[in-house]
Amino acid sequence: MKKFTLILLAVALLMPFSGFSQKKKKNAAAPPSEQTVKDYGIPSSAVFSMGFTGFTLFDPNENKTLYEFNADKYFTPASNTKILTLYTSLRTLGDSIPALQYSRQGNLLVFWGTGDPSFLNPHLTQNPAIFNFLKYSPEQLLFCAANYRDKRYGSGWMWDDNFYDYQAEKTPLPIYSNTADFLQNDTTNGIIVQPAFLAKTLDYDSTLHEDDFIGRVEYENRFTLNTLAKSGQKFEMHVPFHATPHFVTEVLADTLKREVSLLESNMLPPPDAKTLYSLKADSLYALMMQESDNFIAEQLLLLCSWQRTGLLNTEQAIDFSKRNLMSTLPDTPKWVDGSGLSRYNLVTPRSLVELLNRIQKLMPRERLFGIFAAGGVNGTIKSNYKNGNSPYIFAKTGTLRNNHCLSGYLITKTGKMLIFSFMHNNYTGSMSTLRKEMEKVLRQIYEEN
Repeated sequence: MKKFTLILLAVALLMPFSGFSQKKKKNAAAPPSEQTVKDYGIPSSAVFSMGFTGFTLFDPNENKTLYEFNADKYFTPASNTKILTLYTSLRTLGDSIPALQYSRQGNLLVFWGTGDPSFLNPHLTQNPAIFNFLKYSPEQLLFCAANYRDKRYGSGWMWDDNFYDYQAEKTPLPIYSNTADFLQNDTTNGIIVQPAFLAKTLDYDSTLHEDDFIGRVEYENRFTLNTLAKSGQKFEMHVPFHATPHFVTEVLADTLKREVSLLESNMLPPPDAKTLYSLKADSLYALMMQESDNFIAEQLLLLCSWQRTGLLNTEQAIDFSKRNLMSTLPDTPKWVDGSGLSRYNLVTPRSLVELLNRIQKLMPRERLFGIFAAGGVNGTIKSNYKNGNSPYIFAKTGTLRNNHCLSGYLITKTGKMLIFSFMHNNYTGSMSTLRKEMEKVLRQIYEEN
């Protein structure tokens, strides 16, 4: 009997703990909020599994992240780097772009560049005031490059891409976007060259790759044509010139039809130097973001540096922005150039989304969407993300070999604006297949939110 009593007592003592254990097990499932998160098929996608994918989807009205996948991992952003450049420019530059500084000293007019890339840029509407000022000023013109404290290329750029138009040299006073244009429509008029005086530098090289037509000796402004160009075949090529200060004065003299000399001095603009302005800043921003113009992006960072210090240096502009404008980002970017040509750049999807959120707070929606490329309408996504007359994607692409990114704004079917960053590195499939898979995801977000 005593033994039986002890057994009953043991069972009674164990029952509360047994009940607690069962109750705990019943509540061990994930909270409802975690159970209902949509992943839009991103983790299970066979296409995305062929590379490394990151994604962030954010609702700015609710200040809430809707979905993340590898959002805290660093990716090579390619031209998504231009989002960093845009944000820095918006926070640094005014509504209009400073074109040059000048100082009149007796019968001399000394002028310095600010980095403004718009002068005689064929992709931009021109402000004739700058051209007329230089052409008709009665003083002798002296160009000074002493305020330029940078290299011609960004850190990590490809050394052998010097004659491709996506890698024009950085300079304090760009002209013709620092690129020579070669056009041949037929054999009657021969090759049309701009600037025209470069036609005298043309020579033929039978070893030049047949797809290139035009090449350039790296540190000289001598251009070579292949035999197809000589035969009269139609082509259009844009080749960066080697933009030394001496050469800039040559181009200016040829364009203005007057003498322009180089002032080889460390002379910086005096305190009373005056500034001429060229065009509205948004025209540069739109060209950079819609057409992914690398040259505009690089020169904008030089402009930001000039605005702050009076000197032109990309690294100074980036350091200032990281310390003062981006110090509270979720993840500090590894940032070395304005355009994204360098593979040294690294940024996370959630940091890009944070920057895009800050950008949209700086301006009304109409202006914002006028700067970014619109899916199915213009820019680098003109052929993708179509939605009839109502584009739902306004974003910036970023593409290097085996890397493709898209970050921007998505307008849902109900009119809600969401912010996203979709990043892919080291993918081995085709670009078209990757884009179709991305579009499937973004379209689902459009339909369901």
